[in-house]
Amino acid sequence: MTSQVIVNIDTKLKNRAMKRAKNHGTTLSAVLKSSVAAYALGEIDFGLKETLNAKTLRQIEKAEKDFEKGKNISPAFTSVAHMRKYLR
Repeated sequence: MTSQVIVNIDTKLKNRAMKRAKNHGTTLSAVLKSSVAAYALGEIDFGLKETLNAKTLRQIEKAEKDFEKGKNISPAFTSVAHMRKYLR
C-alpha cells in the first residue's frame, strides 16, 4: 500500500531538483521516495536550523547555569497531588 504526501515547495527549487533528477536519469518522485526511505532508516540526517533571538539565548544560558548550580529546580513529583501541593 502507498500513501500520497503533498508538500508545498518553492517552484524554482522544485524545477531545479526535477532538472537535476532528469540529468541523473531518474524522476523527482524517485529521489523523494529514496530520501524518505533513507531518512526513515536513519541512513541520512538533516540538521534543523533554529535561529533564536538574543533574549531567548540569554534565558537559555541563564537556565543552564542555574541548573548546574542546582537553582530553580523543582523536585520529581510522585503524583499530581504532590505537584499541586509543591506549587501552592
